[in-house]
Amino acid sequence: MMVGMASEQTRTTTPPTTRTSAVGEHPRTAPRAWDWGTRLLVVGIVLAALNLRPAITSLGALLEEVRDGLGMSGSVAGLLTSVPPLCFAVFGVMAPRLARRFGPGAVVCAGMAAITAGLLLRPYAGGTAGFLAASALALMGIAVSNVLMPVIVKRHFPDRVGTMTGLYSMALALGTSAAAAITVPMTEALGGSWRTGLALWAGLAAAAVLPWLPLARDRGTAPGGTRAAGERQERGPRPAPQAHARAPQPSAAPLRITRSRTAWALAVFFGLQATAAYITMGWMPQIFRDAGVPAGTAGLLLAVTMAMGVPLAFVIPRVATRLPRQGPIVLALGGCGLVGYAGLYLAPAGGAWVWALLLGIANCAFPLALTMVGMRARTGAGVAQLSAFAQSTGYLISIPGPLLVGVLYQHSGGWGLPLALMAALMVPQTVVGVLAGRDRTVEVEATR
Repeated sequence: MMVGMASEQTRTTTPPTTRTSAVGEHPRTAPRAWDWGTRLLVVGIVLAALNLRPAITSLGALLEEVRDGLGMSGSVAGLLTSVPPLCFAVFGVMAPRLARRFGPGAVVCAGMAAITAGLLLRPYAGGTAGFLAASALALMGIAVSNVLMPVIVKRHFPDRVGTMTGLYSMALALGTSAAAAITVPMTEALGGSWRTGLALWAGLAAAAVLPWLPLARDRGTAPGGTRAAGERQERGPRPAPQAHARAPQPSAAPLRITRSRTAWALAVFFGLQATAAYITMGWMPQIFRDAGVPAGTAGLLLAVTMAMGVPLAFVIPRVATRLPRQGPIVLALGGCGLVGYAGLYLAPAGGAWVWALLLGIANCAFPLALTMVGMRARTGAGVAQLSAFAQSTGYLISIPGPLLVGVLYQHSGGWGLPLALMAALMVPQTVVGVLAGRDRTVEVEATR
């Protein structure tokens, strides 16, 4: 999904007046001029975010062709759509330890390289097992980058958490929607082979490796070579700036994150929104195709759903960081999801564009969850632990969902039961989202 760039506060004898919140934002502090290293980091974040979902949505657009080509049943296809959250849960928990050893820049660089290799190999790996193994390699790279993005934002941009979270969430949504929209047309233009259509996305991942190569040497320093202010507080004897005197000093020992009710609420919220997202990415085109919508249009509808995250993923984090509680946003997103699922059941083809828009709004629970990760912890170390815990636990929770949808679809012969399941899961997602949105921090709860 990283504690901050050295600010002007740490370099002056009289720190400027700053309003500090648990969010980690300092709106009244004059922004630091961005040097070349900072600009390169922003480019790297955007390119990395663009590659965090095409491996999934490009497959969703061609799932029927892949099933036919590899001889998959509906249940096996459901297993295939459950692989992303499984990999995110298994590999995501390793990200903080890898980042401490090698530096977050090096881990993200390796992650982009793994995505490139996995996407290039999986269409030609031969058979379902090889396809799954190569997919897992790409998803491993996505998993560690998922966890470390909030950490990198918190570390290098502590005064712009909402803005930078919105920026990479917007890029993530753009990559997601682009893969859904153009995979089928590109496949048809290049001869109709689904293997070629899937392999093309390795080129975008390869481009994302380049800006991270010079950043791979970063072991916790801000762009330009100065160590992050938050890292100084965690590692050295230098006192925190006066403006932060009221904040509790972070402990060197890891937080007992499982003691925090907020951490658990955020993990469950993350898991349920991930369940909805991966069901949507994996199965929504098939829902429309079974309703008589052409394959190209079905892929475009998925693209519309994902594209809703482009503007909203930038707006929602900025709005969320200005609210003490994020419950109202959670309620609005949940309501859109319930109406969208009802529409898919009652008139999947007739109101297809409306349902795609509503489900696209509901899917913006993802950038909201990432924003709350940064808001529910006060320190970079806290954000790293909370990000790893919420994402790994959340993705574990989300594993059965896409698989169960595939099983229900195959055995019931229709989409009534799967859609009922999706709608039912939206209710607890909304409840735990409201709980996760309360104005609390895990450092306080985990030390009680």
